[in-house]
Amino acid sequence: MTLQLPKGTRDLKPEEAIVRNKIVDTLKETFELYGYNPLETPVLEKYELLASKYAGGAEILKETFKLKDQGDRELGLRYDLTVPMCRFIAMNPNLKMPFKRYAIGDVFRDGPVESARYRQFTQCDVDVVGIKGMAADAEVITLANRVFKKLGFETIVRVNNRKLLNELLEYCGVKKDKLEAVILSIDKLGKFGADAVKKELKDKKIGNETIEKTIKIINIKGKNTEKINEIKKIIANSEGIKEIEELIGILNIAKVNAEFDVSLARGLTYYTRTVLEVFLKNSKVRSAVCAGGRYDNMIGAFLGKGEYPAVGLSFGLDRIYDAYAEKINSIKKTTAQVFIAPIGTFEQSLKIAEELRNEGINADIDLAGRGPSKNLQYANSMGIPYVLFVGEEELRQGKVKLKDMNSGKEQLMTAEELVVFLQENLK
Repeated sequence: MTLQLPKGTRDLKPEEAIVRNKIVDTLKETFELYGYNPLETPVLEKYELLASKYAGGAEILKETFKLKDQGDRELGLRYDLTVPMCRFIAMNPNLKMPFKRYAIGDVFRDGPVESARYRQFTQCDVDVVGIKGMAADAEVITLANRVFKKLGFETIVRVNNRKLLNELLEYCGVKKDKLEAVILSIDKLGKFGADAVKKELKDKKIGNETIEKTIKIINIKGKNTEKINEIKKIIANSEGIKEIEELIGILNIAKVNAEFDVSLARGLTYYTRTVLEVFLKNSKVRSAVCAGGRYDNMIGAFLGKGEYPAVGLSFGLDRIYDAYAEKINSIKKTTAQVFIAPIGTFEQSLKIAEELRNEGINADIDLAGRGPSKNLQYANSMGIPYVLFVGEEELRQGKVKLKDMNSGKEQLMTAEELVVFLQENLK
């Protein structure tokens, strides 16, 4: 047997998982700062739910992992965290509104494997259910901006409105039954360019005049106000453009810069109004690290109640990790903050280790009975900042010896002094 990973998956070494967990902690802290609460849903869902016309649509269904259980029931691995959340709300109609949740979990897509794209990847989602206005849309964008600031990134936020895009496409001559197909093609504009999109639209039996008109309109350039004014000349009393104006106005108050991008489509069919993507400046990761929008019809469709307002954002943890790992100078190989090296004093050393842990200090201890030099080598190779030597002579004095691995300085101190020193210097 040849040992190898399935295509589109990867292992994370401890030092990689440490970085990843820091990102997750930052996400959780920010989500809860804005009043979002955790929700967990199963990895497995009924395939019928995932394949529903109210879910992700035909394009994403092509990438859905399908399987059967021993009862011959059709199941699927979730391809996002939004559809399961909508199912949860539909099954719990008495939830207090607005419902603000976050979820962090693995999703699966059997799609092409590219740089920074995997078949198993972790999404970190925030959603607001039960609010119609653009205030909720602005809040999730503001939240995303804060997350990336905490991680040390500058961002490019792009926003559009699917209702507006539909209005513009109809103006260009696209028939209603072709709207979703055309939007799927437009979504590829930034990746493949105008010529490739034009060809794809021709293959979808869209007329040349309509294609040229569409490409021209969605490529409108200029500042946000200039684009908005230009569109107002084309479509009077557009509900979509009013929402874009409202959204950008609220974001300006929150001091979050967002670019109105008429070509932004987002391929999933459940989006109804706001769509958005967040990119990182000065990063090798070119794909969006965060994306989402408003999906007002999905939950209501599951409930049979029509429109049920909801807006959400999904953070691509794997892409964020790739970008973050690229920018930091050094990566921790262990979570240990101090390494305890017993010198014939294992029992006493173990007690000291537990005392440090009780104080919230991450303490590792030599379990192999190695000598001082080998313990120093080990601690140095793992990047542990402090080594604590516990010898019989030191213990007779009621003290221990602490070595700073960066400076090389050693000092004797009592157990109480040790705790205070480490708490102050490990902040």
